[in-house]
Amino acid sequence: MATSISFDQHHPRGSWRRFEALQDAPLIEIATLESAQQRQAGLLAGLLQPAAAIDPKFFYDAQGCALYGAICQLQEYYPTRTEAAIFERYRDQIAAQLPGRCLWVDLGCGDGAKSWPWLETVDAAGYMGVDIAQDWLAHTLQVGAERFPAIAFSGVVTDFSQTLLLQPVLSGWLEQPPVLFYPGSSIGNFAPAQALALLRAMRQHLGPHGRLLIGVDALKDEATLRAAYDDALGVTAAFNRNVLRVVNRELGCHFEPTDFSHRAHFNAKASRIEMRLVARRPVTVQLAGTMRHFAKGDAIVTEHCYKFTPERFETLLTVAGFGEIQRWSDDRGHYSVFVAATGRAQT
Repeated sequence: MATSISFDQHHPRGSWRRFEALQDAPLIEIATLESAQQRQAGLLAGLLQPAAAIDPKFFYDAQGCALYGAICQLQEYYPTRTEAAIFERYRDQIAAQLPGRCLWVDLGCGDGAKSWPWLETVDAAGYMGVDIAQDWLAHTLQVGAERFPAIAFSGVVTDFSQTLLLQPVLSGWLEQPPVLFYPGSSIGNFAPAQALALLRAMRQHLGPHGRLLIGVDALKDEATLRAAYDDALGVTAAFNRNVLRVVNRELGCHFEPTDFSHRAHFNAKASRIEMRLVARRPVTVQLAGTMRHFAKGDAIVTEHCYKFTPERFETLLTVAGFGEIQRWSDDRGHYSVFVAATGRAQT
């Protein structure tokens, strides 16, 4: 009988609690870093602040995950196919910089598809999927375990945007150095200070022989950037508005998604795309006993996507304490892939 384990953040040093799981299913460990009440309180606070905002982690219910998968197939959404082309072109070169018989740690793994070509290339001993969506993670692990029966599959359900805390599970893989795989330029969803903190946390998980393999979107012309986040078919708009259905379930409120339009604004000064939901008409929503009014044109910020020059991101890695930094890019310089090892943090 497989088991899943839950991390208790209220214990002074943290603890793991065991629960039964399905027979023969890959082991899933649940890191409970915030209660349902804390999650709802954070969501409510964001919606009630003067400039309303929703944390992008709320995008990823089952419908949101499906829509995000569709976005990655769009012609306008260049990051996925550009990163995939870099991986395909330079896979052997990149793999040569990674430890063999590693534990492949797929951060924000989704359907796992980006990892599958790597597992045999690096002769991975194990695969650990890390994601906030438990049902999606369970399906991914089952698919992977069936596809790669010689590799040990496990997963961790957690919100690592809050705290990356994988040491309790990594301790069971002392002989296999970890490769932290963070593709898709997801690091761009974090403000610079948050991105630096997350990179520092990643470095602390590597040990002397581990590596970080990360994809990073580059700064480029505004037209290309805006099209990637506001496609002609409206898939990204549906993805953005779907978060209001998640809010309704979480808070028991009554947003009508069609009352809001999707907007993708490029903030050149901050080097980021800002995704927003903009009220099409005056809207009033009751939120935990408080009436929140949105005038026509008022916006809810749902996501920031920062873009980096290669030099700027390499500096960020160095400050976070990484060394032996190597980079691969497409011919146009639209996207970069970095491999980095443990180094010495700058002060």
